[in-house]
Amino acid sequence: MLKWFYGAHNIYLLIVNARIMHVHVSEGKVKGSYSTFYVINIVFQSIFTLLWQIGLALAIGWVFVQKLNAPKWLYVPLILVGVITGFVSMVRFILAAMQSLERIEEQKRKKKKSEEKLNGKQQ
Repeated sequence: MLKWFYGAHNIYLLIVNARIMHVHVSEGKVKGSYSTFYVINIVFQSIFTLLWQIGLALAIGWVFVQKLNAPKWLYVPLILVGVITGFVSMVRFILAAMQSLERIEEQKRKKKKSEEKLNGKQQ
């Protein structure tokens, strides 16, 4: 079940990034705001990945304590596991987002170089 939630979160990220990319490609006048929206998206999604794991661990702990009569100290290791997995997930997301930004910047540089070559040949 956890894989389903994580997969749904990744699908959401792909949809959001595709929408931003579509705006960037389809209209030339919003190129500057693209990177701003992308950074805001990265910040909110990285916070979400951290809080999602912590909330999921707390929910599992609540079920164990309230429904299965487990001891309350069980919250402590579950919170620690939630924080650790959330932090790892957040770092992985940020690294993936940075790689994506680097690819976009590299594509921009290649496009600029090819335009400069074309302009040089035309003159």
